[in-house]
Amino acid sequence: MSVISQTDVEAYANDGVLLIKSLLTRNEVSDLREGIDVNISNPSSRAQVASDENDPGWFLEDFCTWQENPAYQRVIFESDISEVAAKLMCSKEVRLFHDHMLVKKKGTLQRTPWHQDQPYYNIEGMQNISFWIPVDPVPLEWTLEFVAGSHQDPWYMPRTFLKKQAKWFQEGELKELPDVEANPDKYRVLSWALEPGDAVVFHMLTLHAGAGAGALRRVFSLRLIGDDIRHAPRSWKTSPEFPGLSDQLPAGAPMNHEFFPLIWPASRA
Repeated sequence: MSVISQTDVEAYANDGVLLIKSLLTRNEVSDLREGIDVNISNPSSRAQVASDENDPGWFLEDFCTWQENPAYQRVIFESDISEVAAKLMCSKEVRLFHDHMLVKKKGTLQRTPWHQDQPYYNIEGMQNISFWIPVDPVPLEWTLEFVAGSHQDPWYMPRTFLKKQAKWFQEGELKELPDVEANPDKYRVLSWALEPGDAVVFHMLTLHAGAGAGALRRVFSLRLIGDDIRHAPRSWKTSPEFPGLSDQLPAGAPMNHEFFPLIWPASRA
């Protein structure tokens, strides 16, 4: 497996982001590529095109499809991802929060603006982690960028990416995002060129942004949660949505629900 050192654990705790080279084996990358291609061919009802209609490329997202995708299941339940997550989160248990496919075709101009992920979700707590794993090479100019240490900042206002609408929290309820681009000397921005099977892991409050794509960029992202995460029902549609969950899991409850299977500790044959 990818060896996670104490230095890695400390770097993740301090920066809220970490590069892990060759997290997946060659066979696991092949599985993931198969799963993504199946997902593209058969998107779920939750799929959405996140690029502008005038964009010469195409940015497709889909969520929560692991139950219908055997290739995704093999990677989620049989790879080293869950053990790595437990070590980096310093968590005894790891649950799957959701899977997220992100595909940008060659020529996509749509840039993913700076944002945090957790304000879009229905969870509270700090023991969380996202794995962003490409199955295509991602050069530095088309990769993600992260503001180191920003997971220790307050929650920032989540907005729709294209129209900048406040569809979640009310206007003024949270601080507005800082202008990272206008103040480059104020922030330590981290980014890496990636090969298939590499992973960038990051906290759900770490500020990050993404470029367009000069070539096909297929990515599988896993959102995982640890011991201190609790359910935070919202009065709005979260991204992604978990229909009926608020009727079954009260506010403040641990995420012990079939939507969020325990993946660590794992029993492996």
